[in-house]
Amino acid sequence: MYNNDVKFSLWCDFIQRDFLDGEFKELVNDKIINGATSNPAIFKSAFGTEIYKTAVKNSDKRHPKTLYEILATQDIKIAATRLIKNYANDDDGFVSIEVDPTLSNDTEATIAEGVRLYNSIKMPNVMIKIPATKAGFDAMSELISQGININATLIFSPEQAKGCLDAFKKGSEIYAKRYPNTPLPKGVISIFVSRFDRLLDAKMASKNLPTAQIGIMNATKIYHIIQDQNLPNVRALFASTGVKGDELRADYYVRELMFANSINTAPLDTIKAFIKEKTQPKTPSSKENINAFFQVVKNAQIDIEAAYKELLSDGLMAFEIAFDDIMRNLS
Repeated sequence: MYNNDVKFSLWCDFIQRDFLDGEFKELVNDKIINGATSNPAIFKSAFGTEIYKTAVKNSDKRHPKTLYEILATQDIKIAATRLIKNYANDDDGFVSIEVDPTLSNDTEATIAEGVRLYNSIKMPNVMIKIPATKAGFDAMSELISQGININATLIFSPEQAKGCLDAFKKGSEIYAKRYPNTPLPKGVISIFVSRFDRLLDAKMASKNLPTAQIGIMNATKIYHIIQDQNLPNVRALFASTGVKGDELRADYYVRELMFANSINTAPLDTIKAFIKEKTQPKTPSSKENINAFFQVVKNAQIDIEAAYKELLSDGLMAFEIAFDDIMRNLS
């Protein structure tokens, strides 16, 4: 745990073979990170490097999705092995792999793929990452009920978070009845942050409202919802915490969201910037302050509900495009 006093974890949002074999081990051993996440965009970038091209060339498999899963699950298993001591010590130690993003509206296919990926990796500290869609909620519940850890991703709205919480609660209750007196599978709710500011900051500035704030306030609102539910096996995870450009310090979103009982998964450069100097945990803005903030936003005719829909649609599309690009490149 990066900060044991407040149970704040720092996970690395990056997976690549040479990194896992080198710097990743150092970050884990130095107790800087205690978890990792991946997504199709990360694997798309990684698979363009020579080590993966050589692996593909030497493989006797030719179906692109089969090749992808071999490469991705190998990396996830390496990361899980590096993190297994953390997991054994109840210090997170999780690594996430996402189901095929084109399945985001297919519950049964998502369940089948989640089970297959989890069983193929054969590590207890793997999380199956599922987009927070209506079909995704049902898949999350079923997989949790089977004892599979879940990372619910692409959460932008409070309603999505509530859907995840309902799914985790239902699945956990079923699991507890099936396997009493055993630890519950874990779940994280990945709240995306910086994309709000990139989408809305120009509008905020035009209304003389503060910039680089709406993503943090929205994330904090969702954090309160998760904390209030008080599910023992579920935590808030802040994602999309890298910055674009030089207007903000590189670790801005990690510092501003260093809340108790939370996780921040960040790009490697963001982590390096964050650990350069000691940071004190933050006290989240109150619910009253958050509600007042969003009332001001509403009065300025900035449509946050439209932003929720646009960001989710864009996020799903970006992962699908990255996945399709991987399939084409492996063909």
